Amino acid sequence: MDKHTRQNVAIVGGGPAGLMAAEVISRASTASIELFDAMPSVGRKFLMAGKGGMNITHSEPFDAFLARYGARREALAPMLEAFGPEALREWMRGLGVESFVGSSGRVFPKEMKAAPLLRAWLHRLREQAVRFHVRHRLTGLERLADGHYRLRFATSDGERQIEAHRVVLALGGGSWARLGSDGHWIGLLEQAGIPVAPLRPANCGFDTDWSPYLRERFAGQPVKSVGASVIDASGTEHRRQGEFVITDTGIEGGLIYALSAQLRDAIERDGSATLTLDLLPGYDARRVVDEVVRPRGSRSLASHLQSRLGLKGVKMALLHECLSRDEFTDPDRLAKAIKALPLRLIAPRPLDEAISSAGGVAFEALDTGLMLRNLPGVHCAGEMLDWEAPTGGYLLTGCFASGYTAGQAVLASFA
Repeated sequence: MDKHTRQNVAIVGGGPAGLMAAEVISRASTASIELFDAMPSVGRKFLMAGKGGMNITHSEPFDAFLARYGARREALAPMLEAFGPEALREWMRGLGVESFVGSSGRVFPKEMKAAPLLRAWLHRLREQAVRFHVRHRLTGLERLADGHYRLRFATSDGERQIEAHRVVLALGGGSWARLGSDGHWIGLLEQAGIPVAPLRPANCGFDTDWSPYLRERFAGQPVKSVGASVIDASGTEHRRQGEFVITDTGIEGGLIYALSAQLRDAIERDGSATLTLDLLPGYDARRVVDEVVRPRGSRSLASHLQSRLGLKGVKMALLHECLSRDEFTDPDRLAKAIKALPLRLIAPRPLDEAISSAGGVAFEALDTGLMLRNLPGVHCAGEMLDWEAPTGGYLLTGCFASGYTAGQAVLASFA
């Protein structure tokens, strides 16, 4: 019997980070590993994220990839260097799941779904003797005199207590509470003196003051092939291109999620944020001016803009929504607005509606193996850490990488 046999590891949270920690530890040790999750099954948010096509990572150059993690780039860099996009694809291949790079550089499983990957993964984890316990909600974490930990869980059969030498917490953030990420762990860690940054919505939609006309006529419609930009507190412009959707209360969609951190921060700082839309990113400003001022004869302005620039429908509605009558009928100001239309946003959507959350356990409270300095032997991973990343594979890759790092650190502690 080797030195790993007597080690008991409790992993709390069955999302990508917790499962990856279990994978790393079970593959390279004979430790007793138990994984607990509050939901009736593990990987629920992971499955939901893959419902419309599992975008698991991204193929862009590593420096550009790393830049997507913003202010936490330096903290995430060692984790992503250890288990980044290429390692993730190779790991998938080991589970019999091939991947491909889409036209946008995004990486997907060939079947486009999360379920086959999760099914193969759970099968392998069970073969590696990982034991799963569902409907177990963590309610207490206590360090004992011998340095081990007692964990308390609320279950359908009442309270259950277990003891472990090492603990990995991968409890998620605060979005999608119905799938298990409700931030209930914050109080437990704060009681232990762990600094936790407030959870805030990330990869979220935003509210604006739509007129009744726009809301009734265009809610639910996509705004395709547009550019969008926002200027942050340092004066840096963040620009993306893509599409978004008009909602009853404002806007949402991939293009908006990519800029959500800057928009949210601007609202917190200034009370509102200005998203600048380029309705015709394929046209340079000079051409737009030339077409707008071109004589239109007896045609209406709307017909002229549709004929010369292809502007119609929801894009025309946005121009009417954001411009005064005088601005709309002034060719120079109209041309300028087509390329730089200011849309005022007043609030992010609520945290529980967001795809993910910012905030969480401060990296300053952790060592390089993601172990809590105040709770030796307890590691944290995944979305419960204080970082954020856009959709497009960055969020998932960060979760996998942090779970890998925590798992490696637990292994190292056995030595």
